[in-house]
Amino acid sequence: MTTKQTVGQVRHLARTINGQRTSDGAGVKLKRIISPTPDNAFDPFLLFDEFASDEAADYIGGFPPHPHRGFETVTYMLAGAMLHRDHLGNEGHLRAGDVQWMTAAHGIIHSEMPEQEDGLLQGFQLWINLPAAEKMKPPHYQDISAADIPTVSLADGGYIKVIAGDYATANGKVTGAVTGVTTQPLYFDIALSPQQELAIPVALEHTAAVYVYQGEVGVGADTSRISSGQLGQLLDGDRIHLTTGNSPARLLLLSAKPLREPVVQSGPFVMNTVAEIEQAFRDYRDGVLAL
Repeated sequence: MTTKQTVGQVRHLARTINGQRTSDGAGVKLKRIISPTPDNAFDPFLLFDEFASDEAADYIGGFPPHPHRGFETVTYMLAGAMLHRDHLGNEGHLRAGDVQWMTAAHGIIHSEMPEQEDGLLQGFQLWINLPAAEKMKPPHYQDISAADIPTVSLADGGYIKVIAGDYATANGKVTGAVTGVTTQPLYFDIALSPQQELAIPVALEHTAAVYVYQGEVGVGADTSRISSGQLGQLLDGDRIHLTTGNSPARLLLLSAKPLREPVVQSGPFVMNTVAEIEQAFRDYRDGVLAL
């Protein structure tokens, strides 16, 4: 729980998590950074993966048709292309820099397949929990092209891509491409130049983490270091302080309002009770999950 003493303080690095190599879908090799846990330590974030390979065998199988209920998936592409299709006939083409924010809610059956047979495929997928009141609402999408994501150039070099949330600048507030999400997420892709400092305000009560995918970043007042492939959980404060050394860095900043609700997760379903999970499996078996 946050306290008044945290106002005006820089968040400290509580722990560092190393991404673990695994596979999902039809054998897609990826790095799992946040996994579902009983204590829901990153509430409302449930799962976070990075996929990155220029070997077609690592990704060509893609993610054939599979169901979801009760949460949102956020896919952000850095390189390559993916084709999304769902049971309603919707199609989305994700290319470098694009984002798909899919709210599965009541239920979606979809596939995510590479649109390439060679070359680099790189990106991230984040799962964000939905509050109980929204888990059974109709599903919907926000498909955002790279050109529609606001980019803020930093005075000392580098930039911030504001995918979701607000970033305050000297000229006013920049609002991200994704809006209307109950958990009030920040999702920033940040590029920093060598020997650079950056402070980003975050809400006191919100969960916050940074994931470094290129270079090394100092975090917090004591500039604890986080290296490529590591995620840092940040606690107690209303600002995140980032620094670089002699090399540039790339990282994602993730923050959102925790739901503090019971979480029961089984495979592609995330609900609040075991009974609701069992109902999701029955609905999928009976062909009514996505009706």
